[in-house]
Amino acid sequence: MINSIKVMRESLKDPGEGLTAQYGVESSLPKPKGMTSDPVHREVIRRGKRVKKIREFEEKILEFQGLFHKVHDERECEVLYWLLEGKSYRWIGYHMGLSASHIQRLRNNIIDHMSDTNVTNGTKDTDLKNEKCAC
Repeated sequence: MINSIKVMRESLKDPGEGLTAQYGVESSLPKPKGMTSDPVHREVIRRGKRVKKIREFEEKILEFQGLFHKVHDERECEVLYWLLEGKSYRWIGYHMGLSASHIQRLRNNIIDHMSDTNVTNGTKDTDLKNEKCAC
């Protein structure tokens, strides 16, 4: 998801496609109905949707990062790191010398740890200085 945010931000730097006028035969062809003919307006709409999606992704990432302190096992920390990097179960299994199905079980354990409601969520009673980082 972090890589998606980078790609989306890169696409905001360049102007969109179709901002130039059509010439020749293309200009005389019938246009689809219901579409705004103003290319600048279309670009503003596209960028607005893109910015909204980037904000949604960033909120999800921040929410997820608040749960990292719940993962304590060294092996699970490494699996979590590689999953966040976008690696497949097979790649992680090959890298760690485990099977892909074992990586899936470790991922399920990570999800169980993160969804456990009996553990404090970084409140005043939690001392995070002694905890291992998932990164």
